[in-house]
Amino acid sequence: MLRTDLPKIVTETLPGPKAQEIISRRADATPSAIRCGYPVVIERGEGAMIEDVDGNRFLDWIGGVGVLNIGYSHPEVVEAVKAQADKYFHGMFNVVTHEGYVALAEKLSSIAPVRGEHKKAYFANSGAEADENAVKIAKAFTKRPNIIVFSGAFHGRTLLTMSMTSKKAYAVDMGPFPDGIFRAQFPYYYRNPTGMPESAQCDYYIDSIKAVFEQCAPADTIAAMVVEPLQGEGGFIPAPIEWIKAVRQICDENKILLIADEVQSGFCRTGRMFASEYWKEAGVEPDIIATAKSIAAGVPLSAIIARDEIMEAPAPGTIGGTFCGNALACAAALKTIEIMERDRLADRSLAIGKKVTARYNEWKETYDCVGDVRGLGGMVGIEFVVNKETKEPAPELTAAIIAECAQHGLLVEGAGTYNNVIRFLAPLVITDEQLEAGLAIFEQAIITCITK
Repeated sequence: MLRTDLPKIVTETLPGPKAQEIISRRADATPSAIRCGYPVVIERGEGAMIEDVDGNRFLDWIGGVGVLNIGYSHPEVVEAVKAQADKYFHGMFNVVTHEGYVALAEKLSSIAPVRGEHKKAYFANSGAEADENAVKIAKAFTKRPNIIVFSGAFHGRTLLTMSMTSKKAYAVDMGPFPDGIFRAQFPYYYRNPTGMPESAQCDYYIDSIKAVFEQCAPADTIAAMVVEPLQGEGGFIPAPIEWIKAVRQICDENKILLIADEVQSGFCRTGRMFASEYWKEAGVEPDIIATAKSIAAGVPLSAIIARDEIMEAPAPGTIGGTFCGNALACAAALKTIEIMERDRLADRSLAIGKKVTARYNEWKETYDCVGDVRGLGGMVGIEFVVNKETKEPAPELTAAIIAECAQHGLLVEGAGTYNNVIRFLAPLVITDEQLEAGLAIFEQAIITCITK
C-alpha cells in the first residue's frame, strides 16, 4: 500500500520517460515563472507518499508547502467531499446560506485562540486572500490607514500581500505598490548583530518597531501589526515569546490590532492546533487569525477569525467573494479538523518534531555546514552555512542537497532570506519507518554534497 511504502526509484534517470514528456508539455503550455525544480509528475498520493507516472515512489516532506498535514487522499475526507458533491458543489454565501459554512465558522470560532469572548469567522480561497482580508477588517475597525510587517515575512502574491512580503524576489516588475506598509525587524536571533549580548536582543528588535513610529508613521495611524508565529519563507524562525509579549503590549498601548498570519503554521503543524496557542499560554493572544493551507486537506480554502466587534466593522459588500466558503471546501475542512482532533495530530506533530530536531542537532555537532536548527513541533528548519564561525549562508550547498535528496526519493524544499534553509513540513501521518528512511536519505545527501 502506497500509504505505508518507503521511497523507491525504479527508473534509470529522473525524471523518468513519462514524467519527462509531461514536464516538456508543461514548459510549452504554462509560464516558466511558476517554477518547479523537482523531477516529479504525480500520479497518485497517499499519506506522506507520492507515486509518479513512471512508478517511482517519493517521500514528501513538503506536503504541498504545508497543505497536507493529514496527508494525501485521506479516505474520510474523500468520502466527505463525495457526499457533499452528491448534494451540490456550490452555493454562493451572499445568495444562499449553506450549513457547512455556518458549521465551519462555528467550529473555528470555538477553537481559535483570538482575543474576545465571542468570535466570528468567514472564508476566502487562499492564504494571501486571508491575509489581505485580515488587513481590510483591521483597517475597517480602527479607521487607520497603515500597517507594520516584518523582515523575512511572506504573506502572498496579491498586490497588497506582495507589498507586505519582505523578499522582493517575489515582486520583480510588479510595482507601483500600495503605500501605508512599514517594515520593522523580525527577531532572527541566530543572525543578531555581531557582539550583541543575549540580554539586549529582544529590546533591539522592539526598538525597530518604535523606530517605525518615529520615522515612518505615528502609532495612532497604525491599524495592525502582522506577525507569523513561525516565519515560513523567512527561514522557519519562531517568534520568541518574550518578543511577542512586548509586541502585544505595544499594540495594547496604542490601540493597534495584532494579526497572526497562521497560513502555514496552523492546523497542528507546530504541536498545537494553532501556533498562536503558544502565545495564549504565555498570556497574550492575537486579535485576528488568518489561516489556510492544511485547513481542508488540499481543497482551496482560507479563514479569517476575530471577535465580534472587529468582524462587524467592515461595511456591507467589502468582504466576501464568489467562491469563498465553497461547499466542497467546507465539507473537507470540517472532516479534516475532526480527524486532527480525534487522532491527536498536534501530539503527533510534537513527537515528530522532537525526533527530527534531535537528529538535526546531531548533524549540527557533526557537520560544520549546519549552522542552526529551530522550529516548533513538526515545523522545523535547518540552516546551512559555509562554516559555523562566519555563519556565511550556503545557498548553493542547500540547493545541491535538495536536488540530491530528490534523486533518492525524498522531496524537501528550501526557504530563508538567503535561500539556505531546508524546511520540514512532512504530513503528520508519516510513519516512523518513513521518517527514519527520510532522515537517512537527507543525511547521506549532506555527506555527498559536502564531499564533492
